[in-house]
Amino acid sequence: MKLFAVLAIGLVMAAAAHAQGISHAASGTVTKVDRGRSQATISHGAVPSLKWPAMTMAFAVKDKALLETMQPGRKMEFKFSQQGKDYVITEVK
Repeated sequence: MKLFAVLAIGLVMAAAAHAQGISHAASGTVTKVDRGRSQATISHGAVPSLKWPAMTMAFAVKDKALLETMQPGRKMEFKFSQQGKDYVITEVK
């Protein structure tokens, strides 16, 4: 029984680590930019790869140059990935 629990925990941890490396694509409109927190709030469409419905949420933007291109009202296509507890925008078109 303990072996089964250890294996199950290992599989869950491996799946979580794998999910954090995956890049997801979405499109949406910037609604707010918080340069002090390096965040952009985006009203985005559904994200099928995560089974997310359309919603508005804040994303971390670690690349300062990328953050500088974002202004409220800007429509964009973007890619993001999970890094720890954050969803981080990695590319903008």
